[in-house]
Amino acid sequence: MTGLRKRVAAYVVRRRAVVELLVFDHVGMPEAGTQVPAGGVEPGEEPAAAALREVVEETGLSIATVISEIAVDDRPHPRTRQSRRTTFFLLLAPADTPDAWHHRVRGSGDDAGLLFACRFLPLPLRQPLADGQDAWLGRCEPLFPE
Repeated sequence: MTGLRKRVAAYVVRRRAVVELLVFDHVGMPEAGTQVPAGGVEPGEEPAAAALREVVEETGLSIATVISEIAVDDRPHPRTRQSRRTTFFLLLAPADTPDAWHHRVRGSGDDAGLLFACRFLPLPLRQPLADGQDAWLGRCEPLFPE
């Protein structure tokens, strides 16, 4: 595939009474929809490291641990139709991670400087995530740490 963009997406979960998933919304941009941390893999970067970096950049959460690779999804970008391959990872956050917070995006990507409202939602989700990001959540269930 020529022009293939390599990406990662992170299902960051924490265990409380139920398993909860870390999501965020763009403050002031409801049309962007609810999302999980995701973004491009830099040249020479391992996908798992990219997933951790995206979590930090987009949510500020720096204490998540990669548990497993979940799936590789080859779907073009919904607007540009650019070829992309997204590797989805399951990550674990401590149970005492705050319920919700705001974070200004760091890094040099298109979303640098944007304000994200981060929060945990119980699984299963009641509404789908933007861009079909929830497509692989079912594969995580057997891997949720006890």
